[in-house]
Amino acid sequence: MRFLRHALLLAALGCNAEAATLVERPGVEQPAAVDEHAERHFLVNGCPQEMARVGKSCVDRYEAHLVSYGSGEVIHPHNRHPDPNTVYVARSAPSVFPQGYVSRIESQAACEQAGKRLCTFSEWRRACRGSRGQHYPYGHVESRGACSSGKDHLLARLHGSDSSQWKYEEHFNDPELALVPGFLDRTGAHSRCASEEGVFDLVGNLHEWVSGTVTDALMARLERDDVERDEQPWTEGNGIFVGGFFSTARELGPGCLYTTVAHEPGYHDYSTGFRCCMDAAP
Repeated sequence: MRFLRHALLLAALGCNAEAATLVERPGVEQPAAVDEHAERHFLVNGCPQEMARVGKSCVDRYEAHLVSYGSGEVIHPHNRHPDPNTVYVARSAPSVFPQGYVSRIESQAACEQAGKRLCTFSEWRRACRGSRGQHYPYGHVESRGACSSGKDHLLARLHGSDSSQWKYEEHFNDPELALVPGFLDRTGAHSRCASEEGVFDLVGNLHEWVSGTVTDALMARLERDDVERDEQPWTEGNGIFVGGFFSTARELGPGCLYTTVAHEPGYHDYSTGFRCCMDAAP
């Protein structure tokens, strides 16, 4: 039922830098702890050079991709679910395909390996909405084509329009969904889809996991947004991903207010990605 509801929605469409921790994986050699000072090199306005200063936080400028630890930092294929027997590090860079097929649990672990953490819901929204509380990174009114969103429903194109036939691993996690040209874009490819601080692709391209879980308080906060959203099934403790992906429009809120609360933290599919945050240096 969970996957069917997600299909219908689509068809309609921490740890800080001073205390990085490692996720233990049985049978996997663990790397040494992240140098707590490594990410403080080349600071620009209190943030590492690949991050933007947003209030008191540093936010990755680009959606994350993964590199495998201890193998010369080989980039993980963006169209594959991360290998549970590999330790990954999150990286933020322009002109690469970001990592889909990733859960919130895996996203958090990769951020921690980079000496960062998954962005909070409030940090992510502030980065997207800017100091003026806009609905889109670039302004109050949607500009079609500015971000990688509103495209055809690729899952239906590849696997038929009968969502009752879609299966989680076989269809929602089909590697081919990340390889069809014209859908998932490289980071920063949409120059207009940038915030006032220079953070790219907060709307569209991939959903982005944030830290925290669904609570009654969060649902009340979403009600206060006073925007139209399709009804979502939710359970306290679910994870949260935001911003929409390349095939969404306004089903769950416009632009920066697009919020999905229907899935547990271990959920992943071709549309789920992330970026990292950290506290800015004084």
